[in-house]
Amino acid sequence: MTPAEETPELKTLMGQRFRGFLPVVVDVETGGFNADRDALLEVAAVTLRMDDDGVLHRHETFEYHLDPFDGANVDKAALDFTGIDLEDPERDAWPEEMAMPEVFGAVRRAVKANGCTRAVMVAHNAHFDLDFMNAAASRCGVKRNPFHPFSCFDTATLAGLAYGQTVLAKACRVAGLEFSNSAAHSAAYDAEKTADLFCMIVNKWKSLGGWPLAEEPVFEDDEK
Repeated sequence: MTPAEETPELKTLMGQRFRGFLPVVVDVETGGFNADRDALLEVAAVTLRMDDDGVLHRHETFEYHLDPFDGANVDKAALDFTGIDLEDPERDAWPEEMAMPEVFGAVRRAVKANGCTRAVMVAHNAHFDLDFMNAAASRCGVKRNPFHPFSCFDTATLAGLAYGQTVLAKACRVAGLEFSNSAAHSAAYDAEKTADLFCMIVNKWKSLGGWPLAEEPVFEDDEK
């Protein structure tokens, strides 16, 4: 049985590929490690598209710089690590309650355009990003969070399987993708590199015959 026969309501290749979910790549830069207490300072979401041959590509990038929410903690060590200057007059930061609906709106439009039913987050060490996005959605009273609340694709795990590396920069280089350490820790840059890495892994699996699945897989014992 083909994927289309299993889920006839899903008319697009993208919808069939991930059981109705649209992978959307996310990266966040934060003021610490605690999603409930520490500030969300940058968020980027990268949508993906699938061509007529079932090959996955990076599509659009949506990026926002955010002001810390009222009472948020911002560790100096986090700013030193990311290089974010909260006092930079050209930072063009948005309040959370304005930025988050914009991000989620862009994701919902991509879900609809790709014939899917919901988004699933792709990120490097994904539950970190998912926790911060869920916490921000809760603070802002977002009623229509398009992301699955707990399922995600983690490129740290996938890259460990595919390339033997779990650090984003190292995994990209092993995969043949350029990676600039000086540009890293920008949400948009990291999200786009994560998107490229995810697409490479998914497309490689397809080229090896992993999708669509063979109708009748052949095992060694069947040939004896």
